[in-house]
Amino acid sequence: MTLANKDIPAPHRVRMRALIVPREHGAWGLLLVPLFTGVAAGVASAHRFWPLLAFIIAAISLFWLRTPVESLLGAGPLRVHTSQERRTALIAAACLAGLSAACLFLLMGRTADLELLFLGAAAAAAFVVQAVLRKLGLMMRMTAQMVGAVGLTATAPAAYYIGTGHLDRRALILWAANWIFAGDQIHFVQLRIHAARAATFTEKFRRGWKFLLAQLVLLLVLLLVSLGRWAPPLLILAFVPALLRGTLWFFSGPEPLEIRSLGWSEMREGILFGVLLATAYVFP
Repeated sequence: MTLANKDIPAPHRVRMRALIVPREHGAWGLLLVPLFTGVAAGVASAHRFWPLLAFIIAAISLFWLRTPVESLLGAGPLRVHTSQERRTALIAAACLAGLSAACLFLLMGRTADLELLFLGAAAAAAFVVQAVLRKLGLMMRMTAQMVGAVGLTATAPAAYYIGTGHLDRRALILWAANWIFAGDQIHFVQLRIHAARAATFTEKFRRGWKFLLAQLVLLLVLLLVSLGRWAPPLLILAFVPALLRGTLWFFSGPEPLEIRSLGWSEMREGILFGVLLATAYVFP
């Protein structure tokens, strides 16, 4: 054990880490699953591998940067209280900002990748609207999360574009599919939290009829997309596990709510969705 570890109590080390490292498993999933599908769907040729790697590093750095910045501004769940905490958060923010800026400079220096400005502007606008909605109180929490998901899932078309050099319909469908899935996850998690004590179908339906209706609408949309052949069949299949999970919950018996277990369960759902969606683009 180093001297630094001896001098800093374990609870304080945990707090210091929480001030600079994103804590939400769900938010990580909302970033990494679209990023993975975009990378897989737009398998890069040799001369576009390094720009794609730079984008991946920039996306993760910018996502990570939010936590120390919010800690410094007092806009997150935790805020810095001591000079040591402020110094740690400042160093983390500076390193992450420098890393992301360097990667973005490499990307923006390529005239062929200027379309990224459109996706970046859309993502930035989504995060600004999310911040405004969060200020309106808990009633707007789910809406704010869904708007923020627009920005996080923009990594899918961006990675696809960098890999292929095209910002086409396939890229936009990829973005839409990731955002719809993210919205379904956000809605389901909020439903589970607010209906934690619901035990019967009637009680669950009273709390979650809007979610169940959204599931039915999504199913109809997927059927229409399939009949119109607007997307690969496997793209439709990618939503099936989530649809089953959300619908069968209404017919299941009472189950205790464990946030950590729910988070990991939704992470597994996200990974399965990402693999199926990526497969749909690799093997259309």
